[in-house]
Amino acid sequence: MNHYETVFILNPVLSEDQIKEAVKKFESLLSEQGAKFVNKEDWGLKKLAYPIQNKKSGFYHLLEYTVAGEAIDPLEVAFRRDERVMRYLTVKLDKHAIAWAEKRAKKLKANANA
Repeated sequence: MNHYETVFILNPVLSEDQIKEAVKKFESLLSEQGAKFVNKEDWGLKKLAYPIQNKKSGFYHLLEYTVAGEAIDPLEVAFRRDERVMRYLTVKLDKHAIAWAEKRAKKLKANANA
């Protein structure tokens, strides 16, 4: 099992329900492939560094999970086919990145509880 992190940007014109539906779709696709989620983050609406599809902002989501490498291709095909997704990036984490991601998640939980 490899440790992965996927960030994707959803179209800013989507409603709250459409965003939740899109995120749930990708989470269930990964779950069907046997993924175990380590962390999920909703970063909200953020301004883009440059326009994508004539949009200047987008809804960012991060999924951190462990899964076999063969599960990544179907996920990325689903991202390409879905019109709601403006951009995506999946990265395989090494041991240093995993430690950093754990530290970041702990910090976010501490801030949420404070």
